[in-house]
Amino acid sequence: MRRWDSLWARKALCSATAAALAAATLGIAGGAHAAEPREELRAAFDKALKGKKVAWSPVWMGVLESEWTRNMKAHFDDYGIQFVTRDANFKSDVQLQTVSQFINEKPDVLIVQNPNVTLLARELKRAMDAGIYVIQVNMASNQLTDAYVGVDAKDMGRRLARDVVAECGGGKGSGQIAILEGEATAAYSLDMKRGAMEIFNTDKSIKVVSSQPTNWDANKAGEVTTTVLQQNPNLCGILSVWGPQTAGAAQAVKAAGKTGKVKVWVASDGQPADCDMLEQGLFTKNLSYRADTQGEAIVAAALALIQSGEKPGAKRMAFYTVPYWVNSKADRQYCFSVPQAAK
Repeated sequence: MRRWDSLWARKALCSATAAALAAATLGIAGGAHAAEPREELRAAFDKALKGKKVAWSPVWMGVLESEWTRNMKAHFDDYGIQFVTRDANFKSDVQLQTVSQFINEKPDVLIVQNPNVTLLARELKRAMDAGIYVIQVNMASNQLTDAYVGVDAKDMGRRLARDVVAECGGGKGSGQIAILEGEATAAYSLDMKRGAMEIFNTDKSIKVVSSQPTNWDANKAGEVTTTVLQQNPNLCGILSVWGPQTAGAAQAVKAAGKTGKVKVWVASDGQPADCDMLEQGLFTKNLSYRADTQGEAIVAAALALIQSGEKPGAKRMAFYTVPYWVNSKADRQYCFSVPQAAK
């Protein structure tokens, strides 16, 4: 009887082992089958990107644009996408010619930074009509395109102005404010000023004593600020739409012996120098977005358009950058760091 029990037990064990092996085999097969959709997704991604070309036309190759370019190139290279760029060096005629040439070369995606709201408008439409996806970065045209990547400049203006009013309005200061614009017809500057004025106009104690373009130039901003300080010795604050130009204004405030007395608010693209100026006490507050993360968002927009299969010009997408306040050295993470190899 015991021999029979032992024989039965061995048979049962063999059957259980066989069943377990069969289940494992089925599990492996099932796992392989489950992985197929993921493999198909990657294959479709690679197929969509194969042989694609992206052209990039910045206003010039400053610190901001160089950071965008560095990030774009790194990611596009990773994906095997051909990436070409040409620096217009702040010359509108050169940029217009560059964009026209790019369209004739028929890239799959054209990325532009508009110097103003009108210069490239017709060419951007021509690009979409020619079957090219168009992405505008931070400084938009009157011509909407497939995608916009950048800040909501009008909202930044409102946010900056609210902080200015909190410090200089309601009897807390003289209420006298100067606005330092960028280029007079650049959407970024125009919209930021409009947003700021919406807020300033709601407070009777605020008086905008000056609002002048600086053409993004620190020397020009310094000259404007020197004159404004002479004409308005009780100036409470300066709202500037861009960090690098504000450096000149801050030096003018310092030269007049009014650092800390005249507060300086800055819309910053996260350049390290902007954080340096704040930590030195020359800027009061920065409302900062980071150019490096914007560069990644530009790539994401390009990839989305390429994979969409939509006809260029058929839809409009926006990828808005979220800005953060920089109040002290503790907020340094909202300024980007330029890798040593890129310097």
